[in-house]
Amino acid sequence: MSDGQASTAFSRADAKRAFGAYVSQFDLDDERIALKVEHTYRVADACDAIARGESLEPRDVDLAWLCGLLHDIGRFEQLRHWDTFNDARSCAHAALGRYILEGPVEGCRGKRLWRVDDATVIDLYPGGDLASFTRDAEWAPVIVRAVGLHSDLSLPDDLTPRERLFCTIVRDADKIDILRVFSQSSCRAVLGIEPREFATGTISDVAMWGFAERRCLARNERPESLDGLVGAICLVFELEHATARDVLRSLGYVGELLHRPFGLASDFSNEQTRARWNTICRQMDAY
Repeated sequence: MSDGQASTAFSRADAKRAFGAYVSQFDLDDERIALKVEHTYRVADACDAIARGESLEPRDVDLAWLCGLLHDIGRFEQLRHWDTFNDARSCAHAALGRYILEGPVEGCRGKRLWRVDDATVIDLYPGGDLASFTRDAEWAPVIVRAVGLHSDLSLPDDLTPRERLFCTIVRDADKIDILRVFSQSSCRAVLGIEPREFATGTISDVAMWGFAERRCLARNERPESLDGLVGAICLVFELEHATARDVLRSLGYVGELLHRPFGLASDFSNEQTRARWNTICRQMDAY
């Protein structure tokens, strides 16, 4: 579908221009910004594919695409103010994204955002940028919930069925592209370790328990050097939509991660790590 074809009230081309104008205020020479822009468009496209595969109406396909386009809008201010994408060292990027779109929400205090490590405050503009992308009053509550909840470990119980649908589409699309990033990046880039450390790395008991339970890992369940890799694999277990699983299978990211993680051999020097990784590979190959 070409930009704007699905709905006379919404233009994807206009939304892309608005997004381009928004990110132009940041340092586009920073590779981290460029990668986040690429991630944004890939997630938007994955949202489109999932929504189509789940037979949503054309207008709802557009809404899913827009939710994907906006899901990580908080990342850019996060990086500018704190020079990190690590929420624990800065702020909850999803809450910040919602703030940017609609103004102060839970997770932000007034017009200020609290820095986690030393409680200094950073002044931000008032928010309310959602109108740059759509003025549809029916879309707005769906978008801000999809953006604000996309990185939570689980969704709250107070969502309407429609809100939950779009939240799950965005979360599935985000998981798919996170697996792409893992499969196409270096261990240094995504795990923060060198290839030599990767070869001698370890997998924790708690990460293996999460894998055995077929669920995503919380941040505090990844204490060892290779737990982030296990956590990425575990994203597969919580894909909600059949189309998302089909899309991921067709892309082959999981197979690459299992058998040539980061382009490296998985012959770990630690015997326990080797046994645990073999267990993960065997079970995922049969999954």
